[in-house]
Amino acid sequence: MDIGSMIKSVGGLLFFLAIGIGVTAVMRAGQGRPMRGIMPVLLGLLAGAAALTLLGFGLVFIQPDERGVIVSPYDPKGYRANALMPGLHWIIPGENVVRYSVSRQTYTMSSVSGEGQVVGNDSVRARTKDGQEVYVDASVIYSIDPDQAVSLHINWQSRYEDGVVRAISRGTVRDAVSGYGVEEIVSTQRTALESQITESLNQQFGNNYLKLVQFVLRDIHFSEEYATAVEQKQIAQQQALQAAYVVQSKQQEAQQAIETAKGQAESVKIKAQGDADARLIQAEAEAQALLRISEALKNNPDLITYLYVNKLAPNVQVMYLPSGQPYLIPLPEAAQSPTVTTP
Repeated sequence: MDIGSMIKSVGGLLFFLAIGIGVTAVMRAGQGRPMRGIMPVLLGLLAGAAALTLLGFGLVFIQPDERGVIVSPYDPKGYRANALMPGLHWIIPGENVVRYSVSRQTYTMSSVSGEGQVVGNDSVRARTKDGQEVYVDASVIYSIDPDQAVSLHINWQSRYEDGVVRAISRGTVRDAVSGYGVEEIVSTQRTALESQITESLNQQFGNNYLKLVQFVLRDIHFSEEYATAVEQKQIAQQQALQAAYVVQSKQQEAQQAIETAKGQAESVKIKAQGDADARLIQAEAEAQALLRISEALKNNPDLITYLYVNKLAPNVQVMYLPSGQPYLIPLPEAAQSPTVTTP
């Protein structure tokens, strides 16, 4: 209850009190018991009640989120040119104040029942440039232009939600969607679509005394037939990707087998080369050793006899040592236990 209503209520109580006192005075006068001084009190109450009632009708308090449009029978145009700002104001009794909220409001058009202002499916049906039918869920966040409250009242009054917000939003969405292909609005061009709608609504709302805060493209649906076709296409794409993955996997396995075989062949080659190098080194060492033995024998012919005897040394107990003669050859034919004689 605002202050004007409170004052009017007090004035009404004073009127009832004055009536009660007047009835009481009449009844006492009928009984021959007049009440002295009652008339001044009664007149005072009536004057106070009238003043408070008149004051209550003239005081108006505008809330911080409101603007008040004054409809006045005393103005030739039928209204005051300037809206009332927030605060307490005095108007002439007989004038009427129409309040408009300037806070943000949201108008939602959705296919889900209960989400939007309209019961049931209220999504925007539109057609793309390639002829596909789509359904768009959207929300429009807007507010009344505080400086244009009087103009809004003159042109739309309380019809601005259906006449401006709903009608213009649905038409703008349809026009924008018709400029895009169905593949574009659900993928690469969705942001561009939303920006285009926002720009158009901002201009049109401004022409109708509203301010667009934000346009929200909530969702885009397809017809059942197209949704089925899209689903089948996605399944086919997934299957193609899976087949490509299998082929790639097999190619990788084959390449891995090739690399493994190459590695094994290289390993065998390296081992064979190592064995050959080892044999070559061994042969060169043996040849070098034989060369040195040959040189040693050339300088000392008796060395071979020595080596031969040294080889037999574990089985020989006595050897013939002729004086001034070389060893008796072949030694292997000597007796097993010969005696040594000297000449």
